[in-house]
Amino acid sequence: MIPGKDEKIGKNEPQKEKYGSFALFDIEHFLRRILRNWYWFIFMLFLGYIISWVYSKYYAQNVFASDLSLSISNNTSSYFTPNQSINFIWGQSGNQDGIYLKKMLLSRSHNEFLVKELDLFVNYSTKGLIKSTYIDRTDSPIFLQIDKKHLQQINYPITLIPKGGDSYEVILPEEGQSSSLYSYETEGLQSINEYARPANKIIKINEWYNAPNLRFRLLKNPVSPKIKVDNIIVNLTSINQSVNEIVSTIGVDFDREINTIMFITKKGYNLNSTVNFLNKSVAELQKKRLADKNIVNKNTELYLQGNLDNIRKKLDSSAAVLNFLKTSEKLYNIKDRDEKSLEKIKDLEAKKADLVSKISSLNNIKNTLQSQDFEKMISTNAAGFEDGFFSASVSELKALYTKRREMATIYKPNSEPMKEINRLINEARAGSSGSLRNYYTRYYDEINKIDRQVAEANTDLISYPEKERKYLDAERGYNMIEATYNSLLGRQNEAQMKVATNQSDITVIDPAKNLGQAPIGPNVKGIKMAIMLGLLLLPLTFILIGEVLDNKIRNIKELLSATKIPLLGVIGNNSNENMLTVLEQPKSSVSEAFRGIRASMRFLMEGNESGKGKIILVTSSIGGEGKTYVSINLASVIGLSDKKTILLGMDLRKPKIFGDFNIDNKYGISNYLTGEVGIDQIINKTKIPNLDVATSGPIPPNPSELLMSESNIRFIEELKERYDFIIIDSPPVGLVADSYELMKYSDANIYVVRHEYTEKYMLKMITEKYHANEINHLGLIYNDYTTKQGYGYGYGYGYGYGYGYFDEDKNYKEPLLIKIRNKVQAIFNKK
Repeated sequence: MIPGKDEKIGKNEPQKEKYGSFALFDIEHFLRRILRNWYWFIFMLFLGYIISWVYSKYYAQNVFASDLSLSISNNTSSYFTPNQSINFIWGQSGNQDGIYLKKMLLSRSHNEFLVKELDLFVNYSTKGLIKSTYIDRTDSPIFLQIDKKHLQQINYPITLIPKGGDSYEVILPEEGQSSSLYSYETEGLQSINEYARPANKIIKINEWYNAPNLRFRLLKNPVSPKIKVDNIIVNLTSINQSVNEIVSTIGVDFDREINTIMFITKKGYNLNSTVNFLNKSVAELQKKRLADKNIVNKNTELYLQGNLDNIRKKLDSSAAVLNFLKTSEKLYNIKDRDEKSLEKIKDLEAKKADLVSKISSLNNIKNTLQSQDFEKMISTNAAGFEDGFFSASVSELKALYTKRREMATIYKPNSEPMKEINRLINEARAGSSGSLRNYYTRYYDEINKIDRQVAEANTDLISYPEKERKYLDAERGYNMIEATYNSLLGRQNEAQMKVATNQSDITVIDPAKNLGQAPIGPNVKGIKMAIMLGLLLLPLTFILIGEVLDNKIRNIKELLSATKIPLLGVIGNNSNENMLTVLEQPKSSVSEAFRGIRASMRFLMEGNESGKGKIILVTSSIGGEGKTYVSINLASVIGLSDKKTILLGMDLRKPKIFGDFNIDNKYGISNYLTGEVGIDQIINKTKIPNLDVATSGPIPPNPSELLMSESNIRFIEELKERYDFIIIDSPPVGLVADSYELMKYSDANIYVVRHEYTEKYMLKMITEKYHANEINHLGLIYNDYTTKQGYGYGYGYGYGYGYGYFDEDKNYKEPLLIKIRNKVQAIFNKK
């Protein structure tokens, strides 16, 4: 019945260190504590639901999102937008034109223009009983127009209350007015003198509100808003703050299959605001892209127009010379003209004039590249060619120059990043210059060829008289200038046609719309779960911390596993007013537990067959663990079994026994050991015929010396002759060493451990001494154990409540969990 001591383990030195070591965390007890505190979890769950409901109802600001899709086409090359061929030229991959547009959409300049254009620095909201709701400008019955020349206080809520008709009361905060005001012209803060809080004022539509920190007027919304608000709260922000907030809410992505299709998303607290912003943003971007595409064509048109003006003057001068020769020299009708040679020369010189015009355009392009003035770049069509490689290299060169200017503010001129960007610029410049050289070479080769052909044709005209040759030269000059004029005029018409027919390369597929989209945030469901889970974790955390920090004995299994000391029995909670439980409640489960301990005692005293009385010593770690209570009731239950028993109160420092037996403690063991009285004077009779008690007596100055004296040994030996059992209520071993000396003379030693009271570390010394064979015949009693499921903890010590064996059964109430378990078992048993 009683677990015995493992002698093999006891002699194994490496294992000895494990005795008395308890687990840091008891999962079984932790789970039991959770079940015992179930109501806290229910309360926290309910509280979490209430908090999350209030949050979602009155505090959560809904976040909406609208989206727009567009297509990017790049049918014409341009120096001012990335060309797709650049991917192959510079070894890049991906949608460069789309990336360029993405950077434009997220750029400060683009969004700053929208902020100023749409007055997005003026924010509107309305406040209910608790919650504030952001509204779009179009949802407000009035617009607030600021005087940008006046300094304004930003981040300062202005409340407008309708007062009927076109009147509104302006209410400013009770405090918070600042002398540091914002200028929307310089976009910076300026300081003014201190001033008193502006008073509330009622103003009408179009009436200016004047204050040291504000100046604005109200304009009526021409469109009646769909929602009605009781108040409008206006908050001004700086341009920079507005731009940063907008950029942080824009998302740009590309279609996975067609990377020229772009999806733009805008998040915000108001759906209409996001829709209006997206549509306006893309509309402005379309205008910008169209303007960028037309810059080159307009530059070309102006360049050609300038050349045409110069050529017209030359043409007029040449025509005047030709007319003079016709009238003065009468040479308008030359006989025997070689029309075939003349026509050939005319065609050749017209081609040469066109080539000269193209070279002039090439010179203009070359000079523009060298001066890095890309805004004045003309189209390559003016130079008679279209070259995707050249357009891409110029576009790349323009981007690299811009990048270098940005990097120059960060890096030193000789740093590695600057050397790398300069290397790339040199490569791009070499690429563009190489393309131009190829066209220069081609055009000059063609001119040289034409000059040779003209020289050959001129040999046929040598035979003409001098006057006629002079007329023919004038006519040839006029024809060449006329051909140049016609060539420039054709290219100008081409440039004008491009300007007239150009369209933006951005096409909106699906504009942003208010379709009543549900909010995308906050994740109210997730927040609700997080709040409830967080509150549920509070009691769990407290229980966990308490479990980790708790060092008390709470588990019989763990106690036996750690100590390897036999368990004699488990004593339940004493419901009696005094410690005489066995005498006054003989039918209680506690009394029955002591009877079980009495039966188990014989296993501890095996091998002691002397006819003298058996000495049973009862001790514990510290006071309050029930050592005296166990001693009294163990002595009582042995005395009731017709065994002559005496209970000795040898805890001389803290006498207790006399009170429960109503015995006078004037004389006791301390008096006997000092020789003041005889043995018979300290032995007291009790209600139990076979049970006597010797109390401690007055507290002596030297209790340890008395207990370890020869007088005490002779005293115990004499009692062994008189009694069958001697129960010693000894001092606790965790405080003094007296009990260890007395254990040398005892036949059985009982160590009392109190449930949820005894500290784990206090058992280490007694455990080590037991396994080192310094203490023999030792057993444990687990005292004050309480559980709604009965005593014994699975060991069979005691029967438990609810079975009709004990007096406590009449007051026993079956726990709810046990009721549910029994009903479930009953249902399955029927089946």
